[in-house]
Amino acid sequence: MELVLRFLVGGLVVSAFAALSDLLKPKSFAGLFASAPSISLATITLTVSSNGKGYATGEARSMIGGAAACLVYAFVCMQLMARWRWTPLRASSFSLLVWFGVALSLWFFVLR
Repeated sequence: MELVLRFLVGGLVVSAFAALSDLLKPKSFAGLFASAPSISLATITLTVSSNGKGYATGEARSMIGGAAACLVYAFVCMQLMARWRWTPLRASSFSLLVWFGVALSLWFFVLR
């Protein structure tokens, strides 16, 4: 039953964000309202309802840590391609290692 509820809530939230992004101009800005924020909100909502606010707080902190690591990944990837003229495959592969290091460090020193 929980899977059905996750499917319904997730689908509704993703659809709402898709409708919002369709209304925004320019379309490059609308990409900010893609699926990740909506899935995060749906997940946190379901976590609160099934496991309580305390557990959801830890999950939300983990999502923030993952977002911070993703931001570092994007920045490093952009710098490698723009300044050093790395190929996208090479830059993204190296940046994945950076992402993993940042995410693991955040978990070990902050989130644990």
